Amino acid sequence: MRTRKVVAGAATAVLAAALAAVGAVRQGDQAEASSASPGARDVIVHLFQWPWADVASECTNVLGPKGFGAVQVSPPQEHVVLPGKGHPWWQDYQPVSYQITSRRGDRDAFKRMIDTCHDAHVKIYVDAVVNHMAGGESTGPGSAGSSYTQYDYPAVPYTDSDFHHCGRNGNDNIKNYKDKWEVHNCELDDLSDLKTESGTVRGKLTAYLNDLVSLGVDGFRVDAAKHLPASDLAAIIDPVNGDPYVYSETIEGDPGGPTPEEYAGIGDVTEFRYGEVVGSAFRDGNLANLNNLAGSMRVGTEDAIAFVDNHDTQRNGGAKLTYKNGSSYALAEAFMLAWPYGVPQVMSSFTFSNKEAGPPATDSGTTTAVNCGDGWVCEHRWRTTQNMVGLRNAAAGAGATGWWSNGSNQIAFSRGSAAFVAFNRAGSALTRTFQTNLPAGTYCDVMSGDFGNGACGGTTYQVNSSGQVSATVPANGALALHIGARTGGAAFCSTGFEVNATTSWGQNVFVVGDTAALGNWDPDRAVPLSSATYPVWRGTAHLPTGTAVQYKYIKKDGSQVIWESDPNRSRTTGSSPCTATWSDSWR
Repeated sequence: MRTRKVVAGAATAVLAAALAAVGAVRQGDQAEASSASPGARDVIVHLFQWPWADVASECTNVLGPKGFGAVQVSPPQEHVVLPGKGHPWWQDYQPVSYQITSRRGDRDAFKRMIDTCHDAHVKIYVDAVVNHMAGGESTGPGSAGSSYTQYDYPAVPYTDSDFHHCGRNGNDNIKNYKDKWEVHNCELDDLSDLKTESGTVRGKLTAYLNDLVSLGVDGFRVDAAKHLPASDLAAIIDPVNGDPYVYSETIEGDPGGPTPEEYAGIGDVTEFRYGEVVGSAFRDGNLANLNNLAGSMRVGTEDAIAFVDNHDTQRNGGAKLTYKNGSSYALAEAFMLAWPYGVPQVMSSFTFSNKEAGPPATDSGTTTAVNCGDGWVCEHRWRTTQNMVGLRNAAAGAGATGWWSNGSNQIAFSRGSAAFVAFNRAGSALTRTFQTNLPAGTYCDVMSGDFGNGACGGTTYQVNSSGQVSATVPANGALALHIGARTGGAAFCSTGFEVNATTSWGQNVFVVGDTAALGNWDPDRAVPLSSATYPVWRGTAHLPTGTAVQYKYIKKDGSQVIWESDPNRSRTTGSSPCTATWSDSWR
């Protein structure tokens, strides 16, 4: 059975450190995650409607080399075929059977894609449709040739008794989204609503997911999850073989209806507020309050899938920004990858003017090969996105420190001692000397150029021994530096700090010291430690090698700072290459 538990490791450290950065980790608030987690390489890219062969190629040539963690692929099961409606995008979300044959390819192509992506160290998450089958739009055949009519799907098989007929609204459709029973038991837009309380139905759905796992699928995005009770979904997911990563589509709805929190015990959930808050901030240039982002969300960072837009919000007006907004959207995506909240999902779209339109296709409806720029947007290839994946991976486990804002449209912050970013939504360039926590060295601005083979294709900046960098951030642009894109400078030691410290409600623990990486004794730039293994708090800093370092632990609760007793702690880092863990107890 898949149960909730505390997960130690880099992924959990990212989650807990994010909470610590905004003062949200409390005594006893150990960061929870589903038993499976996406890992330290946690960035998901949704290659919406991409054919399997093109996903495989993208894993090899782009996603693996750039450090993406996983691809969310469109539903692979047999679906309706609707030539009379121009083969709309949503036909894929109307299952006919659980055969792996869709307009993107057959079972063999799907398996080859998975194997190829795994070779590139990229996971595959399937968009799984388990709430319903096809509606009354057509009577077949489906994409694998199966015949069907509404409430009768011989290839599964499902018959009339396997579906809900709520009988409340004449046509069985949901009418009142404030009524949880109706949301769970009536039909979503005429789609045949599966009787998921039935052991027979549950068994067939679990068998479908097990089949996908047998092919190598690493996880699932559960489509329309709030339309079946959380207990039903758990009963379907728990028997699935292995330990797949699960995240549920849970749109926050009307009072009285299902809530995202109900599904967080099964896995992570989609946080629809994220795109509203971050999208609005970058659309309007009001960035100054983004350091309080977690407080604006419905669910905590440990449960959230964060996204600026997805395939639905692009089309239903829910997205404040999409690819059509250009640089504002690009900066919002970059911020999402830089800021430590949730598991980030980036979108890769096809162009559309008609919100019903399907992807580029042949006359028969088969999706054509992806050619970025020719009907395919490929936002994930934009430098502002793909280069920020490397920054996020370099900063895994590090909280946000040293927040700076001009009070309006310009912000900057560090991710511990691993990365530094600045965002400028003003119409003119921003030039200033920024205070970072980075170790001294020469860094490539990955926003202005690629980094590879030790060389920078864009602007380089020198960070001094105090962690300061004088830089220019272009109008409506960003600056991004991280330890994985250095071209010179003294070697550093990746040093883990762990301290056994009990805390009162509201307190978090940090480490601060006499180097830039430890904030130069400034409590506002102290490195946040994770409470995931409370009462032991853990974090990492990048310290110069062969150097005597003085440091202390502090407890912070808002503006109140409690220092541990004198004297300063003193240790010396090793020589390169160097990793170390310094273990202490609060005094």
